[in-house]
Amino acid sequence: MEKPAILFVCLGNICRSPLAEAAFRDAAEKAGLEAEADSAGTADYHVGSPPDPRSVEEASKHGIDISGYSGRQLVVEDFDRFTHIFAMDHQNLRNIEALRPEGTRAHVSLLMDLVPGREGAAIADPYHDGEEQFEYTWEDVDAAAKALVKRLCR
Repeated sequence: MEKPAILFVCLGNICRSPLAEAAFRDAAEKAGLEAEADSAGTADYHVGSPPDPRSVEEASKHGIDISGYSGRQLVVEDFDRFTHIFAMDHQNLRNIEALRPEGTRAHVSLLMDLVPGREGAAIADPYHDGEEQFEYTWEDVDAAAKALVKRLCR
């Protein structure tokens, strides 16, 4: 079986997608699943920037250091590099699909489609909200990461 390669995508790649990447890496490691993981943004606002300090703090609460992550923008090559590309919300899903070339291998969907009862739900962008919103973001991405690892381990 091919080693899974997972890409998590939000708008700027400093809040939601780095947290999703971190949650997945943690869940995969705990399950003994070998997988590649990365995150990206559909916009170029934060290319080369570290994650939002509130995301770094939230990941740290769960024993994960994401301070070394670096923002990058989704590129056409990602559609052949990754087996799965997960969008954090509907607008980013549309942005991903608009960039997606014909005949590429990546399966593209919303991240919350993995969580029973949450299919079609978006992960709210905590960027403009209070710090408690980052906790809610973590809860969503962590639930999805665990569901994804469970699915990939079958």
